[in-house]
Amino acid sequence: MRVTFLGTGSAMPTGERFQTGVLVQDNGQTLLVDCGSGVLHRLQQSGVGYERISTVLLTHHHLDHVADLLPLMKARWLAGEDHLEIVGPQGTKAMIDGLLEVHEYMQDKLELQVREIVAGEFSVAGFDVSAYETRHSLPCLAYRFGDLFTFSGDTEAFAGLANFAEGSAILAHDCSFPDDVDVSNHPTPETLGTALAGREIGRVYLTHLYPHTEGRHEEMLESIGAHYDGDVRFAEDLKTISIE
Repeated sequence: MRVTFLGTGSAMPTGERFQTGVLVQDNGQTLLVDCGSGVLHRLQQSGVGYERISTVLLTHHHLDHVADLLPLMKARWLAGEDHLEIVGPQGTKAMIDGLLEVHEYMQDKLELQVREIVAGEFSVAGFDVSAYETRHSLPCLAYRFGDLFTFSGDTEAFAGLANFAEGSAILAHDCSFPDDVDVSNHPTPETLGTALAGREIGRVYLTHLYPHTEGRHEEMLESIGAHYDGDVRFAEDLKTISIE
């Protein structure tokens, strides 16, 4: 399996990190998880391209995770592609319908298949996936791809999600702010380290990084390391990981 971070930033741009998008590839199958602003450009820079994205899996419906959905639809239509599948939590169909009401000229340009899922097991784009409900300000799902890759979506750090991710070769986890920011719906390094303590995970990548984290990476890693002694690194846009 290959995992490429297309966007590791947040709703507040840094100029270096685009909004959330993760590309998952395995055995000729390709899946885009989330489609925030800038992801369409990162797809081109990754060498994969929007033409190969026929399925998008959404963690939730916040703008920084869905802003490039309509641009993706339009690009695929202009390139002669005729369909797109969008899978996500409850409310996904209503969101897509609302977007197409605003940009009505895009209605019927593609054959859209919209599927709503809940926590549990499902299949999408040839992948067998498990979903787990996170703690965020909107309904949000974390996704696990067997023992290879888990993506937290947006969430506070908590034991249930750490248990869900345990045994994964790679966990990409939200770590939006340093410890001195008072925040809910996202973790800080101290809360993440505490939640992960004692868990067996091959490597943890920190993502969904707000500008507040710039210049403070070592400090954040030390805070996590005070509780969790695993391999923790910062994700970067266009970083690709091969997972065996």
